[in-house]
Amino acid sequence: AKVLDASTLSFGTRVRWFAICFIAGVVCSILGTALLWLPKGIKLFAVFYTLGNIAALASTCFLMGPLKQLKAMFEPKRLVATLVMLV
Repeated sequence: AKVLDASTLSFGTRVRWFAICFIAGVVCSILGTALLWLPKGIKLFAVFYTLGNIAALASTCFLMGPLKQLKAMFEPKRLVATLVMLV
């Protein structure tokens, strides 16, 4: 119920955008990995893989809200994983 209070979006809208962002993130990450073997593929990989990670992170913001997402990412037990992912 707290999740519902955190946003003006309806639950259905938030779930729909979560799915869209998550699927886009997975597709971008897979596409980036597939492009890795092309000439100059390392640049394409970097772009698509980064976009994929950003989209996947954005997807959870639709469920939790951006502030709660950031607080969860920077909790002491998750700090190392968050920093490794950001770097």
